[in-house]
Formats: sequence, structure tokens, C-alpha cells
Amino acid sequence: MTTTSAVRLTQYAHGGGCACKIPPGELETIVAGLARSTASAETSAVGGDQPVGDLLVGLDAGDDAAVVGLSDGLAVVATTDFFTPVVDDPYDWGRIAAANALSDVYAMGGRPVVALNLLAWPRDVLPFELATEVLRGGLAVANQAGCHVAGGHSVDDPEPKYGMAVTGVVRPDQVMRNDAGRPGLPLSLTKPLGIGVLNSRHKATGEVFPQAVETMATLNRDAARAAVQAGIRCATDVTGFGLLGHLYKLARASGVTAIVDSAAVPYLEGAREALRDGYVSGGTRRNLDWVAPWTDLSAVSTDEALLLADAQTSGGLLVAGEIPGAPVIGELVPRGEYAVVVR
Repeated sequence: MTTTSAVRLTQYAHGGGCACKIPPGELETIVAGLARSTASAETSAVGGDQPVGDLLVGLDAGDDAAVVGLSDGLAVVATTDFFTPVVDDPYDWGRIAAANALSDVYAMGGRPVVALNLLAWPRDVLPFELATEVLRGGLAVANQAGCHVAGGHSVDDPEPKYGMAVTGVVRPDQVMRNDAGRPGLPLSLTKPLGIGVLNSRHKATGEVFPQAVETMATLNRDAARAAVQAGIRCATDVTGFGLLGHLYKLARASGVTAIVDSAAVPYLEGAREALRDGYVSGGTRRNLDWVAPWTDLSAVSTDEALLLADAQTSGGLLVAGEIPGAPVIGELVPRGEYAVVVR
């Protein structure tokens, strides 16, 4: 571990990364009634143009991105993601934010094509040299992904924020989605958990955890390719709602129960120590509160449940199937009393 000596970007934000998401229960209340059926009805009512293509994936199941089918062999994937500084190093923050935004395209089985930067910057507080480093980090990861970066949008804001709006492509018959889970499928996780508690410790102390930074900045590209090649059609990525939150959404949408083997879930080095020392974000606690009524947690301690609900930033893919190198952490079974059971 090292300590940063430059400007501490995390001190200019009320929270960090995907832990700043609006709590999942509140978010679902906000977007209730905005699904595809409502949009189609309103378009017809006002005499507007009919949409281009067919909306294959929208708000219905809480998926990671929207998918619009244009032809038998081509669909467009659209998503956006941005957040406050999760680390103090501006270049690393840019890398992480870009990898996180691109992840939603990979989680749908797609390939990113073009991204637009989204930048909010306190121009009278932080030097633009830092903003340049943030954008440079985002560009580096987009280049690694083979994704064009073509401009974007910026605003003067009291709190720094950065991310990307990303457009990708996918074959309609290869889309991975939340509601395609079936009983008998194993559950695999492609990145270890613990990012949230390590980020909380970093924000509070300035300690740098390279293992967390590199995990967050790693693209989910290879995992997505392996999943598509394996014929997997059900997946999501694990970000601000934690493993339990995203798994609950998948199980609910698919009409199944997800069984989690807690002993098989991988964690980053230092995660349990950070939990022990109290570095748990409010977002993580809200995640656990949200899933608790639909989750059987009787077999594990509260600490273990908090780690499973830990708000991740640029986490891995959670796929209903097996891919090389990814540990199997559970399975899907016919729907029972609970949507998620942790053993």
C-alpha cells in the first residue's frame, strides 16, 4: 500500500463511484411506468414518428443497457454511466470510469463502437490539468476496447463526475439479458468482490490498493466474448447494487431462485480487513436492506452479507453458465420461497 501526495479527488465528492447510485428500491419507484408499452402508447397518442427498429431490451427487467434490433443480424446497444471520483489519481479514475461504462455493452454480449465523454468539473476549484488526465485515462481504456471516442459534453459542477455514453453492436441472437436465466444453470463471477470496502478505505485514509484499481480498470471484454462463445444468454454486471442486488434482479426477472455458495465467492486481498475496520459505504447498507426481504441470509453472518452486498465499481460479469477462469459461485433452481438463498 502507498499513500497519494497529489490532490485527493475523492475529498471533493460526497461519495465514491457506483456507491453513489440512487438506492435500487427508490430508483425502481422513479422509473415505474416508463417501460416500452408506455412509450409506444404515448408516441401513438401524439402522432409522433414510429421508432426505428424494435426495442429488444428496455426497462422491463432492469437490464444493463438498451438494445434495439435494426435487422436480423444487427442490433444497437446503448448505455451511459458516470460517477464521482472513486480514487484520487485522475488518470486511474478515467480508466475506471471508462471500463465501467463499457461494461454495460459487454454485459449484453455486445461490442462497443463509439463513446462520448460526460464530464462535470468544478472549474474554479480544481485545475483543468486534472480533468485532462481524467479524459486521457478514459481514452486509453476506450482505445484498448477498440472503441472510438468522439467528443461528449461537459458542465461546470460543484462536484467532479466523469463517465461515458456508449453505443455498441450485438447480434440479436447473442444478446445476454437478465430474464433468460433457467433452473439448472450454474452461476459464474468473473471478478472478485471487495472493491467497495477498499474504495471506502481509500477515501477515508488515502491508502492506495493497486489490486482494486487494476480490477476496476480491467475490461469485461474477454469474459463477455467467452460467454457469448459458450452460448450463454443470461448475464449482468456487478456494480453499485452489489452481488446480491444484481443477482436478485436477475432471479426476479427470470422467475427462478439463485443459490449462492458464500465460500466460493472470491474477494480482493484486504477486503475482509476493510470490512472489519468499518469501511462500509451507505450504498452497501442500502443494498442489503433492499434485498433482505427476498433473500435467505440465515446461513451467514451480517458481515458476510455486507460483503455480498458491497457496492462495486466496474465489477465483473455475473453469468448463468460456465466460462474459463471464472469461479462457479452458485446455481439457479426453480423458484422457491426466496429469490436468493445464501449458503
